Amino acid sequence: MTHGRPGLQLIIFDCDGVLVDSERIANRIFCAMLNELGLPLSLDDMFEHFVGLSMPQCVALITQRLGRPPPEAFVPELHRRTAAALQAEVTPVAGVRDALDVLVGLRIPHCVASSGDHTKIRLTLTATGLLERFDGRIFSVEDVAHPKPAPDVFLHAARHLHADPAACAVIEDTPTGVRAGVAAGMQVFGFCANTPAHRLRAAGAHTLFADMRELPRLLAAAGAASPARH
Repeated sequence: MTHGRPGLQLIIFDCDGVLVDSERIANRIFCAMLNELGLPLSLDDMFEHFVGLSMPQCVALITQRLGRPPPEAFVPELHRRTAAALQAEVTPVAGVRDALDVLVGLRIPHCVASSGDHTKIRLTLTATGLLERFDGRIFSVEDVAHPKPAPDVFLHAARHLHADPAACAVIEDTPTGVRAGVAAGMQVFGFCANTPAHRLRAAGAHTLFADMRELPRLLAAAGAASPARH
């Protein structure tokens, strides 16, 4: 891949909380359903323990806390309620359209690599009008053997788009995702608008930022910096 900024071949965006402002909506529904199961969790607890995990990881955590697996209908009903709420309420992350416009102008390739399934990714990107910006360049945990914090989905995206992992930048908003990007050997930009910056820094984020409009400038400044640079 020879176009784009020298040394920077691919920008990999997480989806929830980075491109679409979905985390509070989805976790409000998730929290309510866990309360119905008898787990007295708050929305803050959801952000502390569940955000950034794949659904099988979430189910394992629920099983551990509940002492038994959730009912068989739990996950399908969660998907149904969440999809309805997202369809009605989800919006793009503030400033993300502007940031993507700049990246297009700079001819820097970008894609999505998420812990969500393809159905949810396409639902939220469609509802926010962002799908056409990523169509054909969407990668899901469903495509790989191991979820984040394993690097699989990021490395899969890089292979598919013929990019050197060391020349990729990952945009993540959860410690789990940050650790995956670091494990992939990529530069990791921690978006801390909703996640405490110290948690992303502790997970290994190389650069922290809270305003998505700042991203193009930060990417330009990073240039060909190595993933170990802070």
